[in-house]
Amino acid sequence: MTTRRHPWLRLPVPAAIGLVYLASRALTTLFLLIAAEISGPASRFGADATLGSLTMGWDAQWYWLIAFSGYPAELPLDAAGNVAENAWAFMPVYPWIADALGVVVGGYPVAAPVVSIVAGYLACVVLYALLRDRVGRIAAMWAVVFFAAGPMGALFQLGYAEALFLLWLLLALRAVERRTWWWLYLWVPLMAFTRPGVLAFSLLLALYGIWRWLRRRRDALPARDVVHILASGLLAAVCGFAWPVITGVVTGDPGAYLQTELAWRRSWIGDHGAFVPFDGSVRAAALWFEIWGLPAWLGPVALTAVVVCTALVLLFDRRVRRLGVPLRLWSASYLLYLLAVFFPQSSTFRLLVPLSPLWGAIAVPRSTVWRVAVAVAGAAAQWWWIYNMYALGNTFAQVP
Repeated sequence: MTTRRHPWLRLPVPAAIGLVYLASRALTTLFLLIAAEISGPASRFGADATLGSLTMGWDAQWYWLIAFSGYPAELPLDAAGNVAENAWAFMPVYPWIADALGVVVGGYPVAAPVVSIVAGYLACVVLYALLRDRVGRIAAMWAVVFFAAGPMGALFQLGYAEALFLLWLLLALRAVERRTWWWLYLWVPLMAFTRPGVLAFSLLLALYGIWRWLRRRRDALPARDVVHILASGLLAAVCGFAWPVITGVVTGDPGAYLQTELAWRRSWIGDHGAFVPFDGSVRAAALWFEIWGLPAWLGPVALTAVVVCTALVLLFDRRVRRLGVPLRLWSASYLLYLLAVFFPQSSTFRLLVPLSPLWGAIAVPRSTVWRVAVAVAGAAAQWWWIYNMYALGNTFAQVP
């Protein structure tokens, strides 16, 4: 039996992806080392920052805390009596896996980036498989380049849950594409308890079911598919609401999870009461335009324009249409989810990473100049993010 070789690099596909991934991780490591070198006293990492301290910085500290001491039974309060930032905002699968691996490899700070690195490589393999039949092998490989070395490429070796979540997500999307429904009963719970976002997957399955129903005369919709779409969609919804219920039961406060999430907004806009869907996006749009010295009312107007333009792209752009209906529905569902629940601030770009299948559309144009330019721009954007988040650290203020 001969090994099928990729026509671009003349290597077996996993090896070609491995070379791309190793080169991307080397680039990210270089960026992090430079950031550690230029980190100053004003940065949260200090003048003696190291690659290790950067790798375990920011939200990676929360995952480490969960691995070390679990979740608080009593919610911490700030000076005003509001629920303060705490570990309940973060899901347990990633820190539990890293903690278990840490017993073997020398501790959690070693294991956490290892989990991210391995999960990131596997996510690249699944992304390639997801896109290959839609955009072709070469374009799919370029999409992997953009994905691995792009603006958020550092997440594949930091102590964050994103790489692991992306692996579960891409596997779940692959299962929907191939209609191998049983796999969803594994990937959906893993996704749900790795990081927030599974409610968007529930919406995807609902929209996908409607789409299949509308075209059932051209594409048979057997009872088996109906049952699995409904059951897996319901499972995703139940899992999505399970964490707030668990948080409420353990702490004795039914609103504990929402209050915990709102704690991250208070440092920006103060206390604005209960959670209201879409309120955070509108308030943040106004806030950022005000910070930039522009009229605050322009923020919601610009947000509306972005939403409309994005919807038009997902509906009509021929390169996006090549990705297929499930990936387009996922992109729309996840963006709607973000608009409903998220307050855009310093983590905005990180929270857009689940839209990574759209790299396939960007890789469709066959111009080598275009593809190289996108790769270079993505790497430059990655340095910009690392510089602001890690070299500047706490001085990071005016970047959304």
